[in-house]
Amino acid sequence: MVIDDLQNADNYKVLGERLAKGLSYLQKTDFTSLAAGKYEIEGSTIFAIISEYNTVDAANEKMEAHRKYIDIQYWVSGAEKVGHDILKNQPLFKEYDAEKDFLLADNFPSYFSVMQAGMFAIYFPWDLHMPCIKVDEAAAVKKVVVKIAV
Repeated sequence: MVIDDLQNADNYKVLGERLAKGLSYLQKTDFTSLAAGKYEIEGSTIFAIISEYNTVDAANEKMEAHRKYIDIQYWVSGAEKVGHDILKNQPLFKEYDAEKDFLLADNFPSYFSVMQAGMFAIYFPWDLHMPCIKVDEAAAVKKVVVKIAV
């Protein structure tokens, strides 16, 4: 897992050509005027999903992980907490769904990070994450998730 400001993204391009392309897309695109939806970068190998939502309470949420895709999550506006843990042998709330590429863990995160506009996080298949959590009160967030095929 990586958490940083987008201004430092060049430091992580050594992690692979696909991750470099995803980070470059985030650096070069003005997301303030783009609508929510899916945007192809390199077919089904690299694509972006822009979403807008209100943050929620952590009590009813679960941590997720993916196997087919690495997530690069970038916060365009707003702030939220994201819970984190390393995927080990935690009990599962929902077994892996290959079609939707996610599983849900049944434990609470070991720690939370507050993510704000301009920050990004990279979640690898072994990184559990619980996004969309309110910091103090529910608030609007605009976020881009770049999906990178493993």
